[in-house]
Amino acid sequence: MVFTAENRILQGLFLAAIGLLVAGCAKHAAPPAPKPSVTVVDLHAGRVSLTTELPGRTSAYRVAEVRPQVNGVVLKRLFKEGDLVAAGQQLYQIDPAPYEATLESARAALAHARAAVTAAKLTEERYAALVEAHAVSRQDYDNAAATLQQDEADVTSGQAAVRAAEINLAYTKVYSPISGRTGRSSITEGALVTVNQATSLVTITQLDPMYVDLTQPSATLVRLKRELTAGQIRRVDANQAPAQLLLEDGSQYERPGTLEFSEVTVDQGTGSVTLRAIFPNPQGLLLPGMFVRATIEEGVRESAILAPQQGITHASDGTATALVVGTDGKVEKRSVELDRAIGDEWLVTKGLAVSDRLIVAGRQRVKPGMDVSVRPQATAHEGAAQHSKPELAAR
Repeated sequence: MVFTAENRILQGLFLAAIGLLVAGCAKHAAPPAPKPSVTVVDLHAGRVSLTTELPGRTSAYRVAEVRPQVNGVVLKRLFKEGDLVAAGQQLYQIDPAPYEATLESARAALAHARAAVTAAKLTEERYAALVEAHAVSRQDYDNAAATLQQDEADVTSGQAAVRAAEINLAYTKVYSPISGRTGRSSITEGALVTVNQATSLVTITQLDPMYVDLTQPSATLVRLKRELTAGQIRRVDANQAPAQLLLEDGSQYERPGTLEFSEVTVDQGTGSVTLRAIFPNPQGLLLPGMFVRATIEEGVRESAILAPQQGITHASDGTATALVVGTDGKVEKRSVELDRAIGDEWLVTKGLAVSDRLIVAGRQRVKPGMDVSVRPQATAHEGAAQHSKPELAAR
């Protein structure tokens, strides 16, 4: 085939058009990939109340086992089982007749001794005058003086016997030593009771206020004391720590209490220390032996950083990590150390700083070093007022 100059020109124009068309298609076929989008939270520092939730059991404020102090037959029971009784209220009446007779006998013996003293004193006074006149011997006077002293001693002994008889007679009335609620009576009218018997007549239990005995690991107590000494946390109250109570059904007890003291020894079997809190119980809702959980305020951490839990991941070995967006818009991976959970957030002690942008959504689509676009930021919790509520217990 013979190509003329005109054909060659047309062929060149056709090839140039095809090249331009291919280049244009290639240019529009491969647009740049968009940046993955993530949601972040700006971290802030605030004042946080540190609380610990501990298991415990309730115990009565006072318990008195009432026992007889004299022997005798019970004539009356003067209360109903389960009643509230006041301190000093009579509970039982033991037959007083034998003790009334003993008291009368002691009083008669005392009167006899006092009469003997009167006679001996008169004799001693007469002999004192006669011995000066040498009408009686010195031996007779000395005998009269000694007889007077013996009779005076008998009076003192008689007074003690009367007092003992009065005490025993008073013991026939059995009183309540404390205010509280009575339990079951172990005896009825007509029963014979004896001094120091093993079985108590009745048990009185004071239920208002109520003790709550809590157990805390000794390691936690040591860490708390170390942080207090280092100034990392500040004690809420120098004398008493506030406490809140959760009942067995999960409801919150409406009246707050205070932590009274902690044991000075560690239980070797459990490695824990017993703490005792006290709670008012005017309505008698708390009963001895109930299982409860108490939230104790340990102290206040200033400039604490709280991170949402959805922004922290845990590896199988327990290490925690977080992804943040740096100032250059790239993802950074951080190893973090956590103290405890407060509500739906973690208290961070290391690895994150104020103004870090923590990724809380879109983590699955990004990796460290990737450029990302930041969505409108979620509102971070600022201040510590929201985290100092008793119901947000640290676990």
